[in-house]
Amino acid sequence: MPFDGMKYNAGNGSPASTMTPQLNDFYWQRKSLIELQKETYFGQLADTTTMPKHFGKTIKLYHYLPLLDDRNINDQGINAAGSSTGTVYYITATVAAGKKNAGRLIKKFSSTVSAADAQAKAIKWATEARITSSTTWANVQTDLAADITFTSGTLSKVNPGNLYGSSRDIGTIPSKLPTLSEDGGRVNRVGFSRVTLEGTINNFGFFDEYTQESLDFDTDAELMSHITRETTRAMNQMNEDMIQMDLINGAGVVYYGGTATKRADISPETGTDSKISLDILYKVDAILNENMCPKDTKIITGSRMIDTKVVGAARYAFIGSELKSELMKLGNGFGGPAFIPVQQYAAAGTVANGEIGAIGNFRFIENPNMMHWEGAGATVTTNPGYRATGGKYDVFPILIVGSGSFTTIGFQTSGQGSKFKILHKAPGEAMATYNDPYGKTGFYSIQWWYGSMVLRPEWIACIQVAAPY
Repeated sequence: MPFDGMKYNAGNGSPASTMTPQLNDFYWQRKSLIELQKETYFGQLADTTTMPKHFGKTIKLYHYLPLLDDRNINDQGINAAGSSTGTVYYITATVAAGKKNAGRLIKKFSSTVSAADAQAKAIKWATEARITSSTTWANVQTDLAADITFTSGTLSKVNPGNLYGSSRDIGTIPSKLPTLSEDGGRVNRVGFSRVTLEGTINNFGFFDEYTQESLDFDTDAELMSHITRETTRAMNQMNEDMIQMDLINGAGVVYYGGTATKRADISPETGTDSKISLDILYKVDAILNENMCPKDTKIITGSRMIDTKVVGAARYAFIGSELKSELMKLGNGFGGPAFIPVQQYAAAGTVANGEIGAIGNFRFIENPNMMHWEGAGATVTTNPGYRATGGKYDVFPILIVGSGSFTTIGFQTSGQGSKFKILHKAPGEAMATYNDPYGKTGFYSIQWWYGSMVLRPEWIACIQVAAPY
């Protein structure tokens, strides 16, 4: 057949045009391949504290400690027996100097018996939380030198401030309750303590520049709209990453998988077995319950829909995609799966962005941008199929965030989220300068303010485990 006109494809797979490949034929493919907007995972749980003008870049809050709390240590109290005085020994655990949350109070241990008894309480706490495996005070201090610093001291009142020192011993509490005699008297005085929390905001931003010709002659007629969309997506992702890092670094409850007592011990091999397990989840849940950490979600009681499952009140736990398969394999101890997929209860309740399912008192959110520590675990000997970098195992967090445990800090926001400012100067007469007398270059910029403040570190838990390929 005679060739009457130019075809796009002459039959040999090459464009007929000698100028450049033509892209307009790919219009619909281009539309379908535009990346979907990334979900907001951590931001959906955050409250926003607004920083007003003319008050600097640091915001401070008082946190008043509950009366019956280990940390409520002061010399104001008078015990239930009257105004007798004695010596109280106490130890304070704080984040070590140089760490992100340096100076933040984690835990206080007190004893009216002896300094050794206060030390024993601190050792018990550190070993139960698997922060250390040592059983002597000197070794505990050595093991935790890189992360936690212990300070000690004495007070001059019996049961200072919080009456019975938050004891949970059923044999101790009755004698410490604030009973009154018939004539009353100056007894049962209590004291209250508070700690100061503070956060600082910083300004972030980036820009892109372009020429008028890049828009006029590009085969994508919507080029500028794509650039603006991707700019705001990038800002949102950076904001999410900063929240994630602050929460991981600010966690007051840190637990390691298997028999590991520090990040460098994490290994999936026999003897350490630092994998995700029901045992770890239940123990961390018990610690958070003891810390009075609220549950973020209400009980989902099910519905008349077929196969709907009941899910109890729970806290949100964030995981990376690397841990999803391990999570779904966990058994409930009765021959069935512990994991309840989100589709089996979603019809009867509200689910969060990225939520994939529930186990016990945790509802898991899969964040594909979850961070981890590369090569921070134990040295690889016989790898059973787990991720490693540079001959050492990678370590992955399971981040549990209680409601009200943190806040983000914005500048002149509505209190509902982060506020950003976009500047767009298109090429033209207004952009003509000495360096660009024709005004052919424009730019597009975005900036925002960000800061965060951990309000209750004891309500944030970080479980660190190995993850399979």
